[in-house]
Amino acid sequence: MMIVFLLEEPSMKALLDILLPKILPENVGYKTIAHSGKSDLQESIPRKLKAWRQPDTKFVIVQDQDSGDCVKIKQALSELAGPAGREVLVRIVCRELEAWYFGDLQAVSRAYHKDVTALREKSKYRNPDAIGNPKEELRKLFPGHQQIDGARRIAAHMNIENNRSGSFRQFVSGVLKLIHREAG
Repeated sequence: MMIVFLLEEPSMKALLDILLPKILPENVGYKTIAHSGKSDLQESIPRKLKAWRQPDTKFVIVQDQDSGDCVKIKQALSELAGPAGREVLVRIVCRELEAWYFGDLQAVSRAYHKDVTALREKSKYRNPDAIGNPKEELRKLFPGHQQIDGARRIAAHMNIENNRSGSFRQFVSGVLKLIHREAG
């Protein structure tokens, strides 16, 4: 089985290229394809799904919520994918990718060699998916943070089973269900 991940941005690719081997069984191949933002991703979905020729391939589409409505975004992405008749999982990252980082403050602390784990006790950070602008919050903590480098650094330390971000947990469980539907 092959899973193709269609991603909004290069930093998500950098993160998943490190995390997916921790999530996927060895017998499941994957390919991550980064796009240059939402418009590029959305325009490519129908083309890529229709043109993909490798048999036994499933697709996962991942896009940030930003300030949009999760349900509407997911519905729109599903509608773009629908005509191709492929098995597609759509996952929305609540707010921004950086919320997933705030879901694992231990990984952030290790990546940047500065203990920020006490933040989880502050009300603003208890629910990482509710942080208004997690990208900006991360830059306040680490002014030198660069998106792709930061994604790689943090991903190297992330604990798949212990992340406080609900959208991260939904992503992981959705991918695992997609795999197990095939096996079951």
